[in-house]
Amino acid sequence: MAIETSAGSGVNVAEDMAPASRVEAAGATWGLTRSAAGPRLVVQAPPSAVALLSELEGETSSGSVGTLLVGPLSPKNAAVLRARVPGLAPEPVRLRTSAGLGDRLGLATPGHVRALRAAGGDVVPVFAQQSIREMTRTGRTPLEVMDAATWGAFETGWRQGMGADADHLKTTDDIDACLAAGFTWFTIDPGAHVDGTADTALPAQVSVAVDALPWAALDDSRAGLLARYAAPTIDVEGHVVRFSDEIVLRAAAKYGRAVAHVATMYRHLAAKLAIGRFDLEVSVDETDTPTTAAEHIYVAKELRRLGVQWASLAPRFVGRFEKGVDYIGDIPAFEAEFAVHAAIARQFGPYKISLHSGSDKFSIYPIAAAHTRGLVHLKTAGTSYLEAVRTIGQVAPALFRDIYAFALERYDEDKATYHVSAEASKAPKPSAVSDADLPGVLDQFDARQVLHVTFGSVLTTRTADGRLRLCLLREGEVDLLKPLRSGATLDQLRQLILDGIWVKPWGHGLEEGLIPLNRVMSEIGG
Repeated sequence: MAIETSAGSGVNVAEDMAPASRVEAAGATWGLTRSAAGPRLVVQAPPSAVALLSELEGETSSGSVGTLLVGPLSPKNAAVLRARVPGLAPEPVRLRTSAGLGDRLGLATPGHVRALRAAGGDVVPVFAQQSIREMTRTGRTPLEVMDAATWGAFETGWRQGMGADADHLKTTDDIDACLAAGFTWFTIDPGAHVDGTADTALPAQVSVAVDALPWAALDDSRAGLLARYAAPTIDVEGHVVRFSDEIVLRAAAKYGRAVAHVATMYRHLAAKLAIGRFDLEVSVDETDTPTTAAEHIYVAKELRRLGVQWASLAPRFVGRFEKGVDYIGDIPAFEAEFAVHAAIARQFGPYKISLHSGSDKFSIYPIAAAHTRGLVHLKTAGTSYLEAVRTIGQVAPALFRDIYAFALERYDEDKATYHVSAEASKAPKPSAVSDADLPGVLDQFDARQVLHVTFGSVLTTRTADGRLRLCLLREGEVDLLKPLRSGATLDQLRQLILDGIWVKPWGHGLEEGLIPLNRVMSEIGG
């Protein structure tokens, strides 16, 4: 259908529309424009589909081919997009090979789409992927994460489907918040219920721990448990996994409470969303000790016995999967163990093996691909953020130095909830690096991890003089100090912040050379 070439609000549809965004759906033509007025949704509806526009918010104008709506990239409009344009609503991924492409900035999805197209293949993307921890640190909501992925996929013409992963959920409230935003993949993190001391505890201590398990929640007993694992070995595709009463009891002491927690979370989710309409992942990767083959079998068999259905599981592997750097450890030992985990997933599922903290693990990607035979999910989150920081180093050296210096100051506190080994003292000093070499700071182990785990502090820094900077790469700020001193209520302050977010630019504008010159981070409280 033809579309009007111009509209109000400073938008010239013919010149400003992103060509890949244009799509015919629900009897109308949809697209996204970018101009000095900011990004806008445009929808051209003929008389037969004009009622559709009542679902959206924006300004309408009549033309020769129908009614044109120009509207904001708002939550309401994003929800209508997901409902009306095929391929934009997240869906269960199930056993298809997949990759989580976490976007801490809310700006990276177009780049992720281009990377997927360049790489080819049939990996299913999970654009909306954030943990509750990441959302808390960046001050974002599940709906904001979902909407950013929707707009990015829409702009670039991605219509091949996608997942949406609510990562590392620990409570039923976490599930509910992400369910309301439209997530379809729920990663349950029972790490707080894993007892890593069971690996080295004395037999008498293990026995006490087993007696204290929530047997009612497990619908089980010690005798029943031992009877199910009475066979001394289990053959898994030629890998012999040994069992004994001691091995079983240690596995139960270590993971029994975690199994019960996952079952509780699953039942809560299944009561609200029909089985088959969501993916469940079980994550025990953020624990201190590796998951043995026998423990993996125990977790899989017990979850299955309790009626839990899941699509992927993330064990804790040998070696270290640290944030933002390659695998640390004995690669042959990792491969030998990983092969058994992949075989267990096929035999006791099938389900996918999930690689958490998967960013930059280049040395083990071929191993994972080969041994899983496609039953694998790769979970990444920080790479796009780090590459954005690298770009800042290329085009705005002073800003990069401020971000880096601030990250070094924040590192010791921010690393507390991460498994990392970088030392700030070993990272290059900001003053010792030339402007030309600043992007290369991201290639130094310690500096890379420092920048990786301090993202939340960098992205949510508030100005020292009461002005909220909307974007580190723009000069726009919201004055909160004057209203606060004038007696503004919390609701009024909240509205000021929301109004500021509403006009926050969609992109950083680096390609247009839009670099803030009024104040660097050290002058705004960072």
